[in-house]
Amino acid sequence: MHTKSYPSILYFGTPVALISTKNPVGTCNLAPISSVFWLGWRCIIGLGTASQTAQNLIRTKECVVNLPSVHQAEAVNRLAKTTGSNPVPEGKKMKGYRFEEHKFETAGFGKVPSETVKPFRVQECAVQMEAIVEAIHGLAEDDASQHGKIITVELRITRVYLDESIVFEDNPNRVDPDKWKPLIMSFQEFYTVGSKVHASTLAEIPENLYNTRDREVVLNG
Repeated sequence: MHTKSYPSILYFGTPVALISTKNPVGTCNLAPISSVFWLGWRCIIGLGTASQTAQNLIRTKECVVNLPSVHQAEAVNRLAKTTGSNPVPEGKKMKGYRFEEHKFETAGFGKVPSETVKPFRVQECAVQMEAIVEAIHGLAEDDASQHGKIITVELRITRVYLDESIVFEDNPNRVDPDKWKPLIMSFQEFYTVGSKVHASTLAEIPENLYNTRDREVVLNG
């Protein structure tokens, strides 16, 4: 039985990502988001334009997308209502956000130098992806009340680092989904994936058939 519903948010469950970018003063910003998805070696993220992350991406055109697992939930929580924007935007101020310049230290994360971009990687995250901005698009541009307030950013991944604990023993280029427990955000609460519920027909397709030129360029230098 279904009923008409009008939820204020439609966050039905997406992975948490920590986006690290460089601030104008040279410090490194780190922001948790959950508006993110991938196609090949391209990643799409959604951000409010007033955020420091959005401003840094527009200016520097590069970042690192770090994926925390269930083990980093407490650290992500320490970042949840912080912002690198000073002064704090009104919308975030209403939600209880505070300005914090030193995000890595606040969360208790270690910094690891990147190879292809300037922002640091998060040492504790099992998945770290360096990326450059390929395109930025406005979202809800048809609505005067939202015009200019939200953007989607297309990222091209330039380097991937995977912790040995989440890959297949005989293939470091494949993540073992039985080992990888991503931190999931569903209606503002933390979850993760459980045990496999059923064999997947799509799993019969070799992963290498999804290769794109983006990956081949990185792989072959």
